[in-house]
Amino acid sequence: MKFDRRRLLEKGWKIGGGLLAAAAGWTSWDLLQPLKPAGATGKLKLGSPSKFEPGTATFVNAGRLWVSNADGHLFAISQKCPHLGCRVPFCESSGRFECPCHGSVFDIGGEWISGPSPRGLDQHPLTLEDGELVADLGVHIKGPDHGAAEYLSPPLGPSCSEGG
Repeated sequence: MKFDRRRLLEKGWKIGGGLLAAAAGWTSWDLLQPLKPAGATGKLKLGSPSKFEPGTATFVNAGRLWVSNADGHLFAISQKCPHLGCRVPFCESSGRFECPCHGSVFDIGGEWISGPSPRGLDQHPLTLEDGELVADLGVHIKGPDHGAAEYLSPPLGPSCSEGG
């Protein structure tokens, strides 16, 4: 049997192309899967309600959530944007949640203000047990629909996402 470089290269290209197509298919399939919930599950003790000042949002890493205080109403707000699952930070200068990925903006109560998000930020129920605020991370409350503006107020200052 004679060694033929042309056939060897031909087979190599076919094998390489097949492997590349398989990798592209796997990556595409993986990207289209919904994001899995991350962080803790169950009940998470957050401490005394008095430690959450009005008009503030405090990030709780253990639950991957924000505890926000909108005029005395406390919320355990998911950090995940309902649009595509990006992490949504709280902008201290504007007093709003601003998604850095696609520009959705939410008020301090998690209500939708603008952007491509289909609704407001999802939440977890909060209860008071023995004087401590407790978030139930096993339960997700769908964010408020567009048009909810119970906690909407003018921005405190410049937006973080607009470079201000």
